[in-house]
Amino acid sequence: MKTYLLLALATGLAGAAKAQEITAKQVPPAAVASLKKAYPAAKSIKWEKEDGNYEAEFQQGADRLSVVITPAGQLLETETEIRTAQLPAAVRSKLVRAYAGYQVTEAARIVTAATGATTYEAELRRPGKKMDVIFDANGAVVRTEAGGAKNGEK
Repeated sequence: MKTYLLLALATGLAGAAKAQEITAKQVPPAAVASLKKAYPAAKSIKWEKEDGNYEAEFQQGADRLSVVITPAGQLLETETEIRTAQLPAAVRSKLVRAYAGYQVTEAARIVTAATGATTYEAELRRPGKKMDVIFDANGAVVRTEAGGAKNGEK
């Protein structure tokens, strides 16, 4: 019984360490100001604290976005949800070849602020397994996040 309790506690703590929902009042003013300056029309903002930074998920017009911002207000990356059909052809081809049996449940375009580099994310599911795979525009896998570790529950 102790083993199960310790395992459950460790699993819960690991999930909590990855991403934690917070209120706007818990976000440093510089991070909030940076978001408002970059995305003045942002609506329905949800904040998470992740790896020492802050992630804001919001709606702007017809787009669903999330941005990662440092406590000092530096914008690190912007992720925009896209349809699977909007992924580059090389990424779609790689998904068909290398991930047969998986269903793409979400797709996104990620732009790194410092470099302007663009990558693409595909959230993949099949019974009993879920993962996020990040690709470059040529379809090469940049990294895989088993269980969708990036967003805690994913």
